[in-house]
Amino acid sequence: MSGHAQLMWDEAVTRYDFGPGHPMDPVRLALTMRLVEEFGLHRGDVDVVSARAAGDSTLRLVHREDYLRAVRAASVDPADADPAYGIGTEDDPAFPGMHEASALIAGQSVGAAEAVWGGSALHAVNFAGGLHHAMPGGAAGFCIYNDAAVAVARLLELGAQRVAYVDLDVHHGDGVQAAFWEDPRVLTVSLHEHPRTLFPQTGWPEETGGEGAEGSAVNVALPAGTADAGWLRAFHAVVPELLAAFRPEVLVTQHGADTHFEDPLAHLALSIDAQRAAAAACHDLAHEHTGGRWVALGGGGYAVAEVVPRAWTHLVAIAAGRPIDPRTPVPEDWRHEVYSRTRQVAPLRMTDGREPAWRDFDGSGYDPADRVDQAVLATRRAVFPAHGLLP
Repeated sequence: MSGHAQLMWDEAVTRYDFGPGHPMDPVRLALTMRLVEEFGLHRGDVDVVSARAAGDSTLRLVHREDYLRAVRAASVDPADADPAYGIGTEDDPAFPGMHEASALIAGQSVGAAEAVWGGSALHAVNFAGGLHHAMPGGAAGFCIYNDAAVAVARLLELGAQRVAYVDLDVHHGDGVQAAFWEDPRVLTVSLHEHPRTLFPQTGWPEETGGEGAEGSAVNVALPAGTADAGWLRAFHAVVPELLAAFRPEVLVTQHGADTHFEDPLAHLALSIDAQRAAAAACHDLAHEHTGGRWVALGGGGYAVAEVVPRAWTHLVAIAAGRPIDPRTPVPEDWRHEVYSRTRQVAPLRMTDGREPAWRDFDGSGYDPADRVDQAVLATRRAVFPAHGLLP
């Protein structure tokens, strides 16, 4: 059973807004919180908390000082954006207040990490976070500050010796991997669409960590079109064994909803039901390996009404110990709000009507003709021996 849970929320995170027409529409955050409230998840077993924006000393755990100055300058006057830092580009256009909004999201993830490490919450969720592409010295892929990496770095600063980070976004968690490339205290695991077909064109199975940290970076590069059964097979063929071998003290997970078959920017084919199953598996793995200490973040997701709010409401419900039956109707008032905000017709239920199932990799055996199995085996061969595991 879940223990006490904390939900990080401040309406001001919706000011993280790259402008009209940009895929990263902050309405996805507002609609998620409204759906959480419609299900009453903000009451009872969940404390809704707002943390302070991350200060420069915290951001510098990951980001360079010159980059922070560049973000601040562009935040005051977007005309001063410097593309050399990835700001003012098509992916990451500058906007007024960009530093403040980005630092607030990072602060929520740091607050979640502090609550879990300090014991005031067993689970903590920041669905506004998971901005995993930002690098120490530059913005990338809709991400200004890498809140996920900053939260992990804060856990290390507080004394954690082993932190596992599992990234379920359709895109490779490149910024988090880069931040801890040479740090054996952090295990980064990313399941993503193959870099041949999707940004950021990294996350090959051969990327396994720097000198002294061999095997600390794990990449499962899945073929475009991978659906529920194959994706869950890959997850369960890699993640549980590595966590058991690594013995993390805290589990940090990123739940990008852009693996969904309706997402407009990528090519995997997961359902809400598989995304929910993955969140439940992460919850169970936290209880199995970290005493339940679990920090769960959002991430990508660009089907802003059809997919993202349902996926992350399921995540909050699982963390709260009040999982929502997928067959549950979506509240009518929320569906009206979706239409009023987006002019889109909201989904009717908290399910896509799928019942995810997968074949156990070790039990059913390797199929050399199956591209998912090829991806799984490439990853296991690359990193399992470094952890004393047989591929």
